[in-house]
Parts: sequence; C-alpha cells; structure tokens
Amino acid sequence: MKDACDSYSINIGKHIVCDDITKIDIGTIPKADIIIGGPPCQGFSGIGKRDPNDKRSSLVWEYLNIIKKVQPKIFLFENVTGLKSTKSISGTKVIDNLTKAFEDMGYNVDLYTLNAADYGVPQRRKRVFIIGNRLGITISPPQQTHSNNKNELARWVSSYEALSDLGEPTETGIVSYTKLPESEFQIKMRKNKHDSTDLHMIPYASKKDNEIIKSVKPGGNYLDVPDNIATKRILYFKKTGGRTTTYGRLDPKMPSHTLNTYFDRPNIGCNIHYSKDRMITIREGMRLQSFPDDFEIVSSNRRNYYVQVGNAVPPLLSQAWAKHIKYIISSSSKIQLKND
Repeated sequence: MKDACDSYSINIGKHIVCDDITKIDIGTIPKADIIIGGPPCQGFSGIGKRDPNDKRSSLVWEYLNIIKKVQPKIFLFENVTGLKSTKSISGTKVIDNLTKAFEDMGYNVDLYTLNAADYGVPQRRKRVFIIGNRLGITISPPQQTHSNNKNELARWVSSYEALSDLGEPTETGIVSYTKLPESEFQIKMRKNKHDSTDLHMIPYASKKDNEIIKSVKPGGNYLDVPDNIATKRILYFKKTGGRTTTYGRLDPKMPSHTLNTYFDRPNIGCNIHYSKDRMITIREGMRLQSFPDDFEIVSSNRRNYYVQVGNAVPPLLSQAWAKHIKYIISSSSKIQLKND
C-alpha cells in the first residue's frame, strides 16, 4: 500500500522499497544479519475464514523464500494467533510446516505468543512470534516489563492512562494539549510534541449507533443494549452468544482489547470511548497501539488511516524485540554460524 510506504518514509526513512514482494527479484535484496517481517495476517485471523486458498496467506511462503536466499543470522516472524491452528490445503498445520521449513534451512526455531500489554502497550493484543537463528542457541522472548498481577513489574497501562490527557476531538483533528500528562505513558507519547497533536477528528456514528453507544457501560458490550433499541444483529448475539468485544466500550481500568482496522465502527471490536459517548478517534487508536503523538500518517482517504493503525505491530512491542535481538547479535559475534 502506497500510503503505508509514504508513512514509513516520512517517519523512519526514505530507504523503503514500495512494491509487490512477489514481483521483486529476491537476488536484489542485500545481505542482512537480521530480517524482520509480518506477512499479511487476514488469512489467519480469528475473524476471517482462514481459507487455505487465500492469496494473502501465500505471502508467508514468500517470506520463507527470502530467508532462504539472504540467510540472516536471526529472523523474526510475526502473525496472529490464528496461525497456530490454521491448516494447509493438505490438512497439515501451517505452523508445523513453517517450523520444519526453517529448520531444514539450518535454523534453530523458537515460538512464542506474546501479549502487547506485557510490554507497556495499553492494549491486550496477542500475537505469535517465530524467531529463528543460525547461532545454534535458544532465543527467549524479550523480558516482560508490565503485568496484570501484583508483582515487581509495572501494572498494565489502562485505557484511561493512555487517553485521559487528550481533549475533545475537532473537525480538523488538530488539538492543543489542555492537560498536563497524567501518566508515564502519556509523557512518553508526548515526548516530542509539546503543544498539540493531530488526527483527533470527531468520529462519525449514525443516529442508531449513537443511541446504542449511550446504553453501553464502561467495560460493557452488546449485552448492555436494551432489547427495544437493539438491532437484529445484537438480538441474535444475545440469543446465541456473540463476541465479548462487540459494541464494546473501553474499560478505563484496563488496557483495550485488540484494536482492528475497523475501530471507527461500534459493531466490530471494543471501540467506544470509556467515558465519552462516541467512538475513539484515529489518534486515540494510535495511542492504544503506542504510536507517539509526533508520528504522522499519510493517507489518501479516511479509511486507510484505520487500516494502517489497526494492522500495525505496536511500536513498544517492536522496540522490545529490536533491543533484545540487537543485544543477542552483539553478544554472539564470535559464535560460529550453522552451515558456515
């Protein structure tokens, strides 16, 4: 997506190549010690059909081809937890096939399911990470920094701690900070923005959605909606049991549930502000993903803002992995690589 490439370019660097990975000559990819990637996950998502013929799922195997060609010392592969139960056309588990393919290329492989909330992200977002290495070692996950338990770790960052300093949204999306930071997380998010931020636009909701939103309590969901104003879909969920996040409102005392690419809608995920009778804004969604307030998003239309934010790996979780892998690489410079 060109918008995502432009966002990367303006925030991180212009070295990005914006092209279809299936059309790029793998031979032109430079030698690298580390390769990190997250092929499109919709084909494996719990809310998707998990169709083994989904073309997006085939990009997982393109990633494998790149690893085979470049032979990095370490690779990191990220995907949704649905990957662990998804089966291939032949009926075998995709995760088992991937692991074997990496091992056949000489990699030690470790598999972890991590929760972003355990790394300071105000969001309970679980993802699968496959990390492989040719150093002949077992690589543990990054050290957890936060917890929902009473221990020596910091407590999970709540949605209130993530969003409470942002004022009312505006038509333009540009808002001045009217409050001082109320948490360490807010200080971190505002580090390079001292006066204002953007993308805090007033979210749209239909008359019916607004009526439903007002009936949902903090931390609640579709079960709070009275039958006399509920839609047929809500009544069906009440009868059969729907997803706990459907028509969900944020709990101010807890991190949000997983943010998806439709966080502008009340009927897909937990996207209602914890105290305001409205949907969360793009900037609030970015906060829940741990994007700092100076991070800019380039988008040719409103929809792509939500797609870019919802599809992203939370920066604080990415940073934890990056620091961890950097330390491993620097500490193992004298180790003989497998297959060398």
